[in-house]
Amino acid sequence: MYFEKAATRFLEGYNCAQSVLLTMFEHWNGKNELIPKIATAFGGGIGRCGSVCGVLTGGVMALGIKYGTNEPSVENRLKAYELAHKFYKQFERQHGSVLCRELIVYDLSNPEELEKARKAKVFEEKCVNFVKKAVATLVELSEH
Repeated sequence: MYFEKAATRFLEGYNCAQSVLLTMFEHWNGKNELIPKIATAFGGGIGRCGSVCGVLTGGVMALGIKYGTNEPSVENRLKAYELAHKFYKQFERQHGSVLCRELIVYDLSNPEELEKARKAKVFEEKCVNFVKKAVATLVELSEH
């Protein structure tokens, strides 16, 4: 399944945003040299700032690639907006927050906290599950 592929990528070293975006892009489109490069800075809640979870930003980028537009038309953006809204709200309901620092309870911008998070296996135990659930949700949303 795609969610297992995303989890494997995450455990191999891609960040959360890269893992979700790359998996969904390949599921929908194939390959591109900008994917997952474009998602690199979104890990850890945007550059380890603890803001919006990289799983969400990676997923929203994926939705933009699949349902977005190159035209300056509001009507052509509505499907992408609708699915991004559903994805965001479902993530928030499932996990109680959309913020990285609240989800993992560590400040990744602080080197000591980052090391504590690594020792606590937060990435392997929490983040990998966020990645899996997000990809499953994205696949489900795209099938409706």
